Amino acid sequence: MVCTDKTRPGFTVWTMTADERFANPAGSMQGGLLAALCDTAMGSATITWARAEGRKVLSANAELKISFLRPVATGAELTCEGEVVSGGQRVVFAEARVSDQRGRQVARASSTYVLTDR
Repeated sequence: MVCTDKTRPGFTVWTMTADERFANPAGSMQGGLLAALCDTAMGSATITWARAEGRKVLSANAELKISFLRPVATGAELTCEGEVVSGGQRVVFAEARVSDQRGRQVARASSTYVLTDR
């Protein structure tokens, strides 16, 4: 996973290739890896959101919900956008969208993060 954009507070973009090492027995990318990609994008978005407010925080995922919209073939180039939807002093709600190289959405996720000041 590589972060390609974190210039906007509360929004990050990450990319990765669906490597065959992460395929399930049916030949599609494992859902757990898609969840990890979403968590990475959303979690880092919470950090940039807090930083824009002048805060240095640790961000911990409290829950995550993911929907798999279509299978991801090995070799697919994936882009994940993570974005803070709403946030307060301790709790932040974020969403993520994963698309393949054709621009088709393959997964959506939402999560609640708990922030702790560093």
